[in-house]
Amino acid sequence: METRSVRSYRLRGSRITRSQASALERFWPLYGIEIPEGKLDLPGLFPNSEKIIMEIGFGMGEATALIGRDFPNDGFLAVEVHFPGVGKLMARIEELGLKNIRIMETDVHPLFEEHLEDLSLDGIHLFFPDPWQKKKHNKRRIINPEFLALIAPKIKTGGFIHIATDWVPYAEVIEEVFASSAVFEGGVVDRPEWRPLTRFEGQGITKDHQVTDLRYRKIN
Repeated sequence: METRSVRSYRLRGSRITRSQASALERFWPLYGIEIPEGKLDLPGLFPNSEKIIMEIGFGMGEATALIGRDFPNDGFLAVEVHFPGVGKLMARIEELGLKNIRIMETDVHPLFEEHLEDLSLDGIHLFFPDPWQKKKHNKRRIINPEFLALIAPKIKTGGFIHIATDWVPYAEVIEEVFASSAVFEGGVVDRPEWRPLTRFEGQGITKDHQVTDLRYRKIN
């Protein structure tokens, strides 16, 4: 699989910092994955991993790095559309000496549509997706029946998707969407000890935001 050896990250008109841009330049050849023309070779990317888990929208990568550290036998494909977070996570991976995280800078929809083999994922992490709180923006939420239809073929039978949100109305919508699916079973669960408490989540808790964890298993 081809990886791009040189990238140019410009600061002008971007919120990316110099340190994040530097991390991108230095570490993309080590941890970055380009979108392939065909299918991703996930077993080739994670040859020694017992499970392969995708994290969708990892933000600044705080939880991603800590979970990767705590589960060294699993491989994590971290997907994000914003360069600052990609650079931040790459620097953290290097700092911790992790070998089990690879990063793609792309939208997940075309990734699922065109570049993932069926039954290639053991699980998906989706932590604090944008709740799009205004009613006129609700249609932008990532969790909907179409999204479930998109991801279901790529998850192994018995595999999972774990979601966390700090917006109660969104949690209720997520429950409704999954309740209408014949492919997944599950619901609200206690906050797992393995999911790190990030600065983002902590800020929400101080504002009395209620965090809901939901976990669903693919049953067929």
